[in-house]
Amino acid sequence: MSYARNAWYVASWEQDVEPETPTAMTILGEPIVIFRTKTGRLVALEDRCVHRLAPLSLGRCEGERLRCMYHGLLFDPDGAVVEIPGQDKIPTQARVRSYPIVQKHSWIWVWMGDADEADPALIPPAVGFDDPEYVLGRGQLDYAAEARLINDNLLDFSHLSFVHAKSFGASEAWARNRPRITPIERGVRVEQWIVGEQGFRSSGPSDRWSTYDFLVPGVLLMTGGNFPVGTAEALDFGEPDLSRAMHGVTFTSQAVTPMTAKTARYFFSWGPRADMGGEDLRDTLMEVAAQAFAEDKAIIEAQQRVIDATPDPRIMPTNADKGVTLFNRLVERLVREEASPRPHAIEAAQ
Repeated sequence: MSYARNAWYVASWEQDVEPETPTAMTILGEPIVIFRTKTGRLVALEDRCVHRLAPLSLGRCEGERLRCMYHGLLFDPDGAVVEIPGQDKIPTQARVRSYPIVQKHSWIWVWMGDADEADPALIPPAVGFDDPEYVLGRGQLDYAAEARLINDNLLDFSHLSFVHAKSFGASEAWARNRPRITPIERGVRVEQWIVGEQGFRSSGPSDRWSTYDFLVPGVLLMTGGNFPVGTAEALDFGEPDLSRAMHGVTFTSQAVTPMTAKTARYFFSWGPRADMGGEDLRDTLMEVAAQAFAEDKAIIEAQQRVIDATPDPRIMPTNADKGVTLFNRLVERLVREEASPRPHAIEAAQ
């Protein structure tokens, strides 16, 4: 499957890009080096020196610039070579690609498409560690599987009943009850009540509400809470007021970044609303998350191996795949639109 390029991809946690320290990342098969200049400016460049293709991520930051540590070419933040040791004339083509880059919600986002289309307003509205409303922990996993398979997993929570029966303690209600799925701008919204279930860390059964937006290019933003049994029916299974939840109000931000055709990096944060728990609960949730996301990784990587070993792999969709289908169709449409000439480009060519 192709991926939309005119989108903001998570490249790193902000905490993991230290000052004047080049960091390597591959997104959509493109090697990228990310660094903070001496003044704190974030820069993302093609991780490939124009001279002999050595990785610039092994280079040295010098003020606002980055020096290749193979033969010493010095690059400006816009990707242009400004010095070649021992050579006065610098060829006009001596430059590498520079990518739009933004730090927001504790993530570093890189725009992989047309730089003129890079609108920060399209960054998904995640929750960062500077948000006082939540107490969050974080982690990441590298998958030996294509990103699409992880996206599909996050768009169909019916797997919770089977993959996460031990970690989350999910009942078969997750598999037998279908959520409400609504197309939204650049994504889909999934809303679901699970009625009368023994929730995580709860003393008795409750009605569990969960809702998440899954947004291009592959970002999940989810919250929810536990309510007294009967709440779902009283609300005709509509959206509740989370301020009235008994407990269990949390927020999770998750992002899937395709690295190569069959590798991906999965970023996640999770934690309670501050008035419902502190660092102890956050740490407990992260322990559960580590177990649950390892369960996902095991089944998805095994799925990838079966796909690779199947001469003509085909799936048989079920009615649980509505969210998967809507999101994949959206991505396919965006890819087609990116491949079509923009109106102003056609006019300029005439």
